[in-house]
Amino acid sequence: MNGRAAGPVRDRTDDDLAECVRVLSEVHRRDGYPVNWPERPGEWLSPAASLGAWVAELDGRLAGHVGLSRSAEGDLAPGLWDERTGADAESAAVLGRLFVAPWARGYGIGALLIDRAVREARRHGLHPVLDVVSSDTAAAALYERLGWERMATVEQLWGPGRTVAVHCYAGP
Repeated sequence: MNGRAAGPVRDRTDDDLAECVRVLSEVHRRDGYPVNWPERPGEWLSPAASLGAWVAELDGRLAGHVGLSRSAEGDLAPGLWDERTGADAESAAVLGRLFVAPWARGYGIGALLIDRAVREARRHGLHPVLDVVSSDTAAAALYERLGWERMATVEQLWGPGRTVAVHCYAGP
């Protein structure tokens, strides 16, 4: 790891939220994630149906974030999971709000965060699923390397006259 020390993934605390928003802003400026910048990014990182959120550190700095939640309006993957398995959409947990600071990439932090969220989903007896915009090829490649299966690509309306292609994945 080039002498850099990744800390363990830990529960996100209220004290982490401002730094998470700052890092998310860097990610948005560089990568365009999230596609639509939220009016209240702290609330966006803390959805009402949250099952948990975690952060990772590298060299003592907040380097990444992931969340896990119940299905919410606009989530496509839980419905596809239901169709595919015959299970209730409530049997899925949605992995989201995943980002890694640009300076911290290449150290396996994304994979560590995903693993933590997947373990939490399973602890709740839920199957992890997610939606990712098709233009985010780096995220899609990471999920596929980690054994996630693309269930479908769906066109979704994300604003007046704005249609986005979204890949829907089921966890391994």
